[in-house]
Amino acid sequence: MFDVIGVGANSVDYVYRLPQFPSPDGPASKLRITHHTISCGGQTATTLCTCTAMGLTSRYIGATGSDDNGQIMRDALVEHGVDIGQSLESDGHNAFAVILLDQRQGERVVLWERPLGLDLAPGDLDPLVVCDTRLLHVDDVDIDTAIRAASMGRAAGVPITSDIERMDERTEELVAAVTIPIFAEHVLEPLTGERDIERALRKLRQRHAGMLSVTLGARGAMLLAGDRLYQAPGLPMPIVDTTGAGDVFRGGFIVAMLRGDPPEGILRFANAAAALSCTRLGAIASVPTLAETQALSA
Repeated sequence: MFDVIGVGANSVDYVYRLPQFPSPDGPASKLRITHHTISCGGQTATTLCTCTAMGLTSRYIGATGSDDNGQIMRDALVEHGVDIGQSLESDGHNAFAVILLDQRQGERVVLWERPLGLDLAPGDLDPLVVCDTRLLHVDDVDIDTAIRAASMGRAAGVPITSDIERMDERTEELVAAVTIPIFAEHVLEPLTGERDIERALRKLRQRHAGMLSVTLGARGAMLLAGDRLYQAPGLPMPIVDTTGAGDVFRGGFIVAMLRGDPPEGILRFANAAAALSCTRLGAIASVPTLAETQALSA
């Protein structure tokens, strides 16, 4: 049995550091690239690499391409200790992203492409494989498949965390299927009709009994456990690149939850992991160690 199985996305990222964000008018319409690199990431892939860096065993269930980028992605997962024995290799190009990084503040714009042939279908899932774990993690890229995986996990009594970054017609169904939803901040208002984060979480509490968490970028994170609200403020760190910070947060959350930390400890540890990841370039390349995260969250 694995500690964590993740069902979801991966990406090969082409990262370009720029002196500022481009603009179609004026001097910022033509900018010199100050640094560029190829770095692996993707929502679920980065979360699993965080878990393995902190001592957990993990398995990735997803699709990679048959091109060079697909091989780069598979090599990166194996190098970081993630089992890929149940992942699929599709004929065609791997998912990739172009990331424009403002070197002044570390903020980024992500331009991505994911060929349709990389969709992981619900029928690709085997419940005996998906549920062979202490915890299941899903993202919302192939949302039908995520809902199917979460339903399998619930039936087997497996806790399920999530990476919910967008709102579509099936998002509410995904929220209901997972046991510990973790949201990007911008999803809560269209999901609940509430602009205030606390009110949005408490409105979700009316229809979901599990822990509810939301990442707030530079402002930290928030967690509702039962009726008690916990907040972890943003940590003052030198920001290099915010790419993957939310995915690392979820990995830290899973690590702390599986070792039995209380809600405030889970949030503090996950928040510290995300903050540390922002001090480094890339997504998977920015994953902190257990010792680093424990020291910052103490």
